[in-house]
Amino acid sequence: MSPLRVIQWGTGNVGQHALRGIIRRPDLELVGVHAHSPAKIGRDAAELCGLSEPTGVVATDDIDALLALDADCVSYTVQGESRIDDTMDELCMILAAGKNIVSTALVFLINPAFLDDATRGRLAAACEKGGTTLLTSGIDPGWSGDVVPLLVAQMCERVDSIRVSELMNYGEYADPAFTGEVFGFGLPLDHPAALFEPGAVTFGWGGIVQLLADALGWTLDEIREEHERLPAPETFHTAMGRVEQGTTAAVRFDVTGIVGGRPAITAAHVNRLRDDIGPDWPILAGGRSGYRVEVTGHPSFTLELEPRLDDGGSHAVAGLIGSAMRILNAIPAVCAAPPGLVTPLDLPFFTVGGA
Repeated sequence: MSPLRVIQWGTGNVGQHALRGIIRRPDLELVGVHAHSPAKIGRDAAELCGLSEPTGVVATDDIDALLALDADCVSYTVQGESRIDDTMDELCMILAAGKNIVSTALVFLINPAFLDDATRGRLAAACEKGGTTLLTSGIDPGWSGDVVPLLVAQMCERVDSIRVSELMNYGEYADPAFTGEVFGFGLPLDHPAALFEPGAVTFGWGGIVQLLADALGWTLDEIREEHERLPAPETFHTAMGRVEQGTTAAVRFDVTGIVGGRPAITAAHVNRLRDDIGPDWPILAGGRSGYRVEVTGHPSFTLELEPRLDDGGSHAVAGLIGSAMRILNAIPAVCAAPPGLVTPLDLPFFTVGGA
């Protein structure tokens, strides 16, 4: 079988790992790379992801040229939350041009059933025009909150509630646009960070809550959200830069689906810039960073998942690689799927290598 031809769209924190993964996989062939930064234009793909052997594929910002390529799929990893309108335009152009998409961008697209009619209709029309399929996923929201809790629930006679949590130290993320403007880290406690605008966390994580409810056959009464921020006890430095005393250094939020008047499904985050901030807030055993899945029922199960690299690299990088591989490993299934918007629950089981 011939390799699937793939364009990598975005070469940042997640994209560089996706790019490397495409180059290394025998069942995928890199045919194009889109980059936004002028400093990356014209550079070989290998150089952009830390590989030594040139690929002969150079980065471009020429969208028309990329859309004209013979490609089966686009791996789309742009940080889209800061440019939602432009990202939606690009996604629709790519889909309408006949390219399937696996994407980590715009986390609110993870569950098509949770979208407003206009957004879902626009994307569906682009899929219909191009005969293409869109999957949006990652590690959170994504893998840790869709198939993982449902796999755990397979061992239960009865499920009463599910809680999926990211419990992560963000001090190692060198991405001020993400940790700063979105989460508000390093900014005043009352700064209107994008994530804490009313309805924002439900917009981003409510789709996972709805996805789990639908999979379990539960009807949600409503979705509630709550959040909290804690200040830095003193000035210190992180990968994103200097954090002044009194500015935001830890955040938490819950997005909870109510079933029959009781909390039933919660997607939660606890994120710190240092492990000692918010000592009463949840953290993985041993003070580690990662993900916790709690399924309460008969019997109950708690599963803790720690991203790590064998070379001792940062858990943050391990998580970024995980997000990239979640979508790359789905490419064969997405390319074989009928046109439309899908979740991982709509696809056959897939794992590393697309098997």
